[in-house]
Amino acid sequence: MTTSVELKSHPFLVVAEDDLDDQLLIRDALVDNGMSVSDIIFVNDGDELLQILPSLQPCPVVIMLDLNMPKMDGREALQEIKKNDRFKHIPVIIFTTSSADEDVKMTYESGGNTFFTKPALYEELVEVTGLILSYWFGKAEFCSVKT
Repeated sequence: MTTSVELKSHPFLVVAEDDLDDQLLIRDALVDNGMSVSDIIFVNDGDELLQILPSLQPCPVVIMLDLNMPKMDGREALQEIKKNDRFKHIPVIIFTTSSADEDVKMTYESGGNTFFTKPALYEELVEVTGLILSYWFGKAEFCSVKT
C-alpha cells in the first residue's frame, strides 16, 4: 500500500545509478509514492552527475547517489559535490547495496545527509522511497538556490 505525498513547488530529484534495472525500480517506487517521472533525472555515474549539475536550474532538491559506479564512483562524487560552493547545499542521500560500516562512516564524514542500503524487496523499496519523499520533499525546507 502506497501513500501519495504532497510535494512542494515542483521539486526534482537526481539519481546517480549505473544499473538500469535499479533505475527502473527506483523510478517506479518514486512514482508509486506520488512523484512525477518528469521530476526525476537519472545519470549513470558520478562523472555524468557532475557534468549535468551546473546546467540544472534551480538545483535539485536532493541527490540520490549509489556508491559503486564506473568512471567516478559515489564516494568521489560526494566529495566533489560537498567541496563545491555551488552544490554543497544540496542534500545527498547515499542509496547503495553496501552496508559496510566504513561506507556509512565515509558518507557522514564527507557531508552526506542520509545513508540507505537498497532493500531487496520492491515493497521495501516503495517504503524507503516514500520515507525519502515524505521527509525531503514534504516536510524539510529545501533551498531553491539558482547556480
